[in-house]
Formats: sequence, C-alpha cells, structure tokens
Amino acid sequence: MSEIKDLMNKLDQFIDERNWRKSQNPKDLAISISIEAAELLEDFQWISSEEALQKNKENIREEIADVLIYSFMLCSRLDLDVKEIIEEKMVKNGRKYPVPIKS
Repeated sequence: MSEIKDLMNKLDQFIDERNWRKSQNPKDLAISISIEAAELLEDFQWISSEEALQKNKENIREEIADVLIYSFMLCSRLDLDVKEIIEEKMVKNGRKYPVPIKS
C-alpha cells in the first residue's frame, strides 16, 4: 500500500475514533481548508518570506499540516484518490503550461 493510502487510513481511523465523520461534510471541510490557509498566510503577512520562516517556522509547519489534513479529509469524504487527482492535474497543467523549447 502506498504511503499516501497509509496516511489516509491513519487519518480516517483518527476521525472515526472520535466520531467526527458525521459533522464533516464537504462544504465545511472546504471552508476549513480556506480558514487554515488564511492562518498560514498570517505567518507571512507584512514580513519577508525569510523573516517569516525565521520567526514562524513551527507554526507554518502546523498550518501546512492543517491544510493538508483537511484536504485529505475532503478527498476521503468525496472518495477521491489523492495520488490520482494530483497526477491528472499535473498532466492537465503540463498541457496548459508546456516546457519552453530552448533555442
């Protein structure tokens, strides 16, 4: 089993042990992703990237984890394969943004 599927299974188990699944509908999970992404942005607000990383690296790590956790939870809820949807999007982006031909 892939590492992503293992991680998804751990996350599902964590959620099920706490009986959270009933309150985690797609709309609220999408909202939560946005909220956590905004909290991540706060770590960078009004300062350079370098300064943000120096001052807020631990919180940045935690906020990125929150964004990923809610994203994975939404994928689980919608029965989406994380690896598959990322690979499909990369193919689509590759067609949209081809590598420039070197002259």
